[in-house]
Amino acid sequence: MKRMLAVFLPLLALLAVAGAKITPQGIIVNPVPGKLRVKVWVDRDPGKTGTARYRIGDRIYVYASVTEDAYVYLFDIKPDGGISLFLPNPYDPNNRLRAGEVRRFPPPGARYAFTIDGPPGEELVLAVASRRPLSSREIGDLKRGEVRLRGLRTLAKALSIVVEPLPGADWASDWARFRVEGTGAPPPSPRTATLDVRSDPSGAQVYLDGTYRGLTPLVAATAPGRHRIEVKKAGYRPYQATVRLAPGERVQVFARLAPEVPNGRLSVRSEPPGASVYLNGTYRGRTPITLEVAPGAHDLRLALPGYRDYRTRVEVRPGATAYVYARLVADRATLVVRTNVRARVFLDGYELGWTDGGAFSASVRSGRRWLVVLAPGYRPFVEEVLLNPGETRVVRVDLVRVTY
Repeated sequence: MKRMLAVFLPLLALLAVAGAKITPQGIIVNPVPGKLRVKVWVDRDPGKTGTARYRIGDRIYVYASVTEDAYVYLFDIKPDGGISLFLPNPYDPNNRLRAGEVRRFPPPGARYAFTIDGPPGEELVLAVASRRPLSSREIGDLKRGEVRLRGLRTLAKALSIVVEPLPGADWASDWARFRVEGTGAPPPSPRTATLDVRSDPSGAQVYLDGTYRGLTPLVAATAPGRHRIEVKKAGYRPYQATVRLAPGERVQVFARLAPEVPNGRLSVRSEPPGASVYLNGTYRGRTPITLEVAPGAHDLRLALPGYRDYRTRVEVRPGATAYVYARLVADRATLVVRTNVRARVFLDGYELGWTDGGAFSASVRSGRRWLVVLAPGYRPFVEEVLLNPGETRVVRVDLVRVTY
């Protein structure tokens, strides 16, 4: 009970100083500042100046955010003392917000709307955030959104009883005020919108349409429309996004920056040198060569005329050098043709030379090839031969004389 009095007495003191008029600051006071913070504002006053004006019949949107996961309760206090609960309500019972989340009420596509119904005067929205759900018969049925209270003084007393069992750092409050005017011509639409840019880690540079605007967290007014946002911080990859802002709208952009991973190096050598280097299918130069590449796995191919292609997959680590040494295998073979008479030698239709009645030798491309040996007065010799890379293949041809 002592703790409840410690919370409630400052409220009464503030109310007494203010006289008959109860100020929003006197509704509820956090006894112990903590990490939990709650912020509430209305769509026509994202900067919380208290100058927003609504006419009876206008729709209103309420925004709320918390610094830590918490249950949020939004109370609407009318100029005549009437109290209603914006959140939770029968259509939107989920009043738990995540840390850093900005939620609009009603949310897009909701089956309900908040409409200004008067009376004229100053109207307040009170936000109470708690790490644990609140439940109080003194206030009403919070699950159903029903409030059985009337007047700020009564609400202050009831809330003091509600938060009394909680540690001071486990709850927080905030309020927003606006003016309700009678029916008539609607007020002019706002000419600006508000952009709220945050990042993890904070302290990042914010560029709006290429122009530097400051460091995160940043709240800046800007013209409605489409805007390009870039968030930069040394050691992290840039974050880019495009947003579209409506007049009077407040949009939050949260950039979770990913650490920038340093490139690695790839050193490629071959025997013999001068081989063409293809990395992931793209020509990068000739061996020996050292390349700066992104970390990860890469497909490497070396090509040199007269040698078989060398292929491998190499893993490059951030900030480290990966080494590849390729001993290329010759893609040629030695063909030796021995005949019993002087004859002409053809391979795949191309003449290689004459045997001169003995042996003929030539370096040729490996693979399956067609060998033809011709001599006047002798039957042609035709045979398919398999020449392996680096092999010396000897073919003995005994030509047979043609008889008539």
